[in-house]
Amino acid sequence: MTLLQVMAADDAARVRLRTTEEAAIAAELAAHGITFDRWPVLDDAAALSSDDLLAHYADRIAALNADGRYRHIDVARIHPDDADPQWPQTARAARTKFLDEHRHAEDEVRFFAAGRGCFYLHLGAEVLAVVCEGGDLMSVPAGTLHWFDMGERPDFIAVRFFEEADGWVGDFTGDRISAGFPTLDDLLTAP
Repeated sequence: MTLLQVMAADDAARVRLRTTEEAAIAAELAAHGITFDRWPVLDDAAALSSDDLLAHYADRIAALNADGRYRHIDVARIHPDDADPQWPQTARAARTKFLDEHRHAEDEVRFFAAGRGCFYLHLGAEVLAVVCEGGDLMSVPAGTLHWFDMGERPDFIAVRFFEEADGWVGDFTGDRISAGFPTLDDLLTAP
């Protein structure tokens, strides 16, 4: 389920809004200049190659990139592999990479073709936790303080849009704010 939870930046227990209503999520994010949209989901996205997935969404990708600013568009995939003894270590390393607050020099644009992940947007006095799932498109504006949690058992397919090849490189703030907020798994199990 797509979910938005808005919390006080100085006290995650103070929740101003928790909703799964798409219109409310889009309106709250739009008020902060954040693009949120829904694209149709493919039931067999995991079975498609990255090229086939990009081809399926070619019209939507072209519309989003009408100005041509995204010169690098790719597909990121991470799926649990219990047959691989290195999987837990790989998953932990992937998750840890973006759990600390950072910003990017360009917009962070992601379309979740399958699975889920959570963007935490530190916007002044509030933190907006946005759990994105298959079908969700979100664009975090350049310079926005945020972090990302893919959960304890990462499983997603995301189309990524970059202006520059190194656009995903984060500028980490050193602030440990993320440690005081519920994880993706916590958000999904909260009443």
